[in-house]
Amino acid sequence: MSTKSLAVGSSTLALTALLAAPAFAGPTYTSDNGGSFRWYGQLNLAYQGYDDGGEDYNRLVDNGNSGSRVGFWLEQPFGENTLKFRFETSLSLRASDGVNQNDQGDITDWTRSDLRHVDLQWHTPRYGTFSIGQGSMAADGATGIDLSGTGVAANTSVADAAGGYFLRDAGGNLTGIEIGDVFATFDGSRRGRVRYNSPDFAGFTVSASYGEDILTKDADTEQYDIALNYENEDLGDFTVAGALAVSWTDKGGADTRDTIASAAVLHEPTGLSLSAASGDRDTGGNYGYVKLGYTANLISVGATSFSVDYYDGSDLVSVNDSAKSFGVAAVQKFERQNLEAYVAYREYSYDDSSATNYQDGSAILAGARWKF
Repeated sequence: MSTKSLAVGSSTLALTALLAAPAFAGPTYTSDNGGSFRWYGQLNLAYQGYDDGGEDYNRLVDNGNSGSRVGFWLEQPFGENTLKFRFETSLSLRASDGVNQNDQGDITDWTRSDLRHVDLQWHTPRYGTFSIGQGSMAADGATGIDLSGTGVAANTSVADAAGGYFLRDAGGNLTGIEIGDVFATFDGSRRGRVRYNSPDFAGFTVSASYGEDILTKDADTEQYDIALNYENEDLGDFTVAGALAVSWTDKGGADTRDTIASAAVLHEPTGLSLSAASGDRDTGGNYGYVKLGYTANLISVGATSFSVDYYDGSDLVSVNDSAKSFGVAAVQKFERQNLEAYVAYREYSYDDSSATNYQDGSAILAGARWKF
């Protein structure tokens, strides 16, 4: 049996087992004084196929678009205010953007940098939310506003499907340039930070944060950012959402400023949606991204969504370079099982001003995300 056949067979077997299993969510335990504990998580395993123009590679991976994780919430109300603590860690399974032609990676390799949230939050309806600890900076997610229903399989982070693979030149040699190098988003990050989120004002919220990379040894990285978010689900037949953020980073004396934004609109009667995103780094690099989606209730188990998207970037590795990606995706929800099964195909192309000609690459992801 070929490696590809084994990988596809294993993915199909895993999906069948998940569909047969009953859905369950992490239970919530409450105390007499109103406190609560709730745990949650997700598994998002997939078959990955990658063609670099010279050779094919087939692996079982964790989907880098939304990796497997587990966590819990502790909450305690104090009058109209609530104190919350969140812990969340990646399961650090072999990721779709962490393998390449020379290295298929360890099945799991947890390090402290896989801690996503160790976060204390004070929620107040009048004055907003105050947070301290490891968690999302204000700009985190500002490029990912998406109402298509296919975000688990295809989104602005087009490199997540195969970000670790090296580009191959026309002579068949691997270059030192990875897919992840040339398809950036400049999206916000998670840091050890202090953060403030304002109350909701007619759908608008403002947030700001200051943080440092406390999980990477000798990182010497400081960041601060500000973001404006908007969401309205009641604009007649439309749902609209958007985000705009500016992030400043000082990494060992090298300063950068990233300006990022995304927006999406969904026409609820037809299920048609349009998403767009862009990013610009003051020291070089910019991109634009657009996505058209369609969602319908074709079968009784849950919504079916389709999308097509396009990414166009320049100056991301060197002056006058060009990075383009085209993708299509389909996602089927299974509401009772809290499951989304998906398949996505993506093409990558890159050119620069050097004498090197780079071959196009293509990736396939087929898997399922199960939330519990």
